[in-house]
Amino acid sequence: MKVALIHDHLNQIGGAERVVLDMHKLWPQAPLYTLVHDKKKVGDFFNGLDIHSSFIQRLPLSLSHLRWYLSMMPTAIETFDLSDYDVILSSASAFGKGAIAPSHALHICYCHTPTRYLWSDANTYLKEVGGGAVIKYILPFVLNRLRMWDYLASQRVDFFLANSHFVADRIKRYYNREADVIYPPVDVDAYPYVEKLNYFIIVSRLRPYKKIDLAIQAFNRLNMNLVIVGDGEERARLESIAGNKIFFTGAVSEKVKKRLLAGARGFLHPQEEDAGIAAVEAMAAGTPVIAYNSGGAVETVINGITGAFFEEQTWQCLADSVIRFNRETWDNERIRAHAQQFSRQRFMAELKSFVEMKYMER
Repeated sequence: MKVALIHDHLNQIGGAERVVLDMHKLWPQAPLYTLVHDKKKVGDFFNGLDIHSSFIQRLPLSLSHLRWYLSMMPTAIETFDLSDYDVILSSASAFGKGAIAPSHALHICYCHTPTRYLWSDANTYLKEVGGGAVIKYILPFVLNRLRMWDYLASQRVDFFLANSHFVADRIKRYYNREADVIYPPVDVDAYPYVEKLNYFIIVSRLRPYKKIDLAIQAFNRLNMNLVIVGDGEERARLESIAGNKIFFTGAVSEKVKKRLLAGARGFLHPQEEDAGIAAVEAMAAGTPVIAYNSGGAVETVINGITGAFFEEQTWQCLADSVIRFNRETWDNERIRAHAQQFSRQRFMAELKSFVEMKYMER
């Protein structure tokens, strides 16, 4: 069984990229096809992999201004020659699902989410995108054509896997396809036992949909310590509204991240997330989670046991939840034990079993 891996693009390191790395550990001979590979941004994270980038990689400013080539991405992903492979395993939140598998091959897509800016976040994306009046006029027509392509591409996939039941429901809604659920791999091991200190924590890319600004507003009003781990295009704006008890660490090593998570009183999850890997990492460190009651967090956090939910995505509702959270007593060992069911070993075993079973059944 010859396997080829597909991923949208390698220009950041997040949960989806860790999924790809674990896929490659299962099939170490598999090449990885992607739109672009930005080594400056991902460093040596994918060292040792046989990576094949699309023609977009060779176009001017494609790494720094990838969005310029949005309309070319369907063609780019479809031009990969996959004729030598028996199984195409794509990791996709955008274009990866559109790779054309040969007639004899099986295409299984591990879908992190149907493309947000084409479906669930389409209106928000149009409001937030920059580029001036001309871009904002043209973009809806480009997105409309991409939306039609994205739906057609989803129909070519033989089997969908989703990273949560929340995403499986989206796949059904937008693509009219059923999806089995395999929760993503989470590093749940080697979190230190340290004293809980007087701070709360967020670990996240700093992007608009992550709603970090809600947490900052809440903690400004509460006058409580908040540590924000991560980086992104929102950092400058978020720093400008943060009070003197909000601390930005930027990107940190895994060792430092684990220690910060273990030492926090609570982890904040103010966004609607597809799966919410960072929240599971917090629980693996024995740290309870305060999460917005929507998305993948509903499937991983047990209300009153491993964390608490807030109902409205406002800073006032979040602040109220923090106040009530501080009155509770949390069983840190029980929280750690709960997180073990989302381990990397479990993900790899379930994925391997699914792919091999579908290959044998074809």
